[in-house]
Amino acid sequence: MARQLDYHHIRAIFERFQAAEPEPKGELHHTNAYTLLVAVALSAQATDVGVNRATAALFQIVDTPAKMLALGEEALIEHIRTIGLFRTKAKNVIRLSQILVDEYAGEVPSSRAALQSLPGVGRKTANVVLNMWWHIPAQAVDTHIFRIGNRTGICPGRDVDAVERAIEDHIPAEFQHHAHHWLILHGRYICTARKPRCGICLIRDLCPYEDKTE
Repeated sequence: MARQLDYHHIRAIFERFQAAEPEPKGELHHTNAYTLLVAVALSAQATDVGVNRATAALFQIVDTPAKMLALGEEALIEHIRTIGLFRTKAKNVIRLSQILVDEYAGEVPSSRAALQSLPGVGRKTANVVLNMWWHIPAQAVDTHIFRIGNRTGICPGRDVDAVERAIEDHIPAEFQHHAHHWLILHGRYICTARKPRCGICLIRDLCPYEDKTE
């Protein structure tokens, strides 16, 4: 685990991220808050590409909790069968859809606590929805951010909660909204797990990672 970088290094890193990609976007396809919530819930232990492939036809016919309940669990399973843990995820999506209809008038709540009370929705999923739909600077720490945070010293921590706190504590406020998107994309395409692409990394000179690769 790298030592926490100082304020000036972190600011310089995020200024470069911002210059390279001023408005980073999440890669899960969605049309509204509900389809975003479902897509993120389905993405646990799955790739965004795989989820998008599975939901392409689904979201053409289902974009509300009521429509999901009308579709039913077995029909949902047929749409998402290619995604890992599809039976458990289908069950959770049906249950959370029922709760949204019964308790939230079919709307997705903008509260982390309310989101986390839904079946299959953990803190990371809730934070993605809060950030992407409600534009709240919530930090969704996945494996990419955990790796980068510790490898670079931008936001080190022994667990995802510690990394989330490090992002909130050390990344300047003006970069908070897009911070997790920049970090995820950097981890997905540049600072990869087994062989980071240090030769084309825009923050190479600011990164203390000792095992840099060409």
